[in-house]
Amino acid sequence: MITFTERGSFKNTERYLSRLSKQDLFATLGRFGSIGVNALSNATPTESGETAASWYYTIEQRRGYYSVRWHNRHVNHGVNIAIILQYGHGTGTGGYVQGRDYINPAIRPIFDQMVNEEWKEVTKV
Repeated sequence: MITFTERGSFKNTERYLSRLSKQDLFATLGRFGSIGVNALSNATPTESGETAASWYYTIEQRRGYYSVRWHNRHVNHGVNIAIILQYGHGTGTGGYVQGRDYINPAIRPIFDQMVNEEWKEVTKV
């Protein structure tokens, strides 16, 4: 037989969940979405500027799940240019262009800020 015993109060958790239910999660995610678009646009290597100007975000909501996703709509001949800038690509003459990791360093501070702000909200008494 397995038994569980709990002591203490869920008061803080209940208070947080109550506040969370009253907040507009889309506004919070939208704010971080915009910040991420700006960071990615500024970090994108530019030749014409089209790839840098093509960043956008979407917010996905499913039951019990929210996410913000960043996308880039600059596609040439079926290839997403932001991806080949990040990871590199072969050339038509047999060469290879080395990728440049610009997405991760640009978006990491946004993730860190999201985590920090949400942790402060969760632990707010």
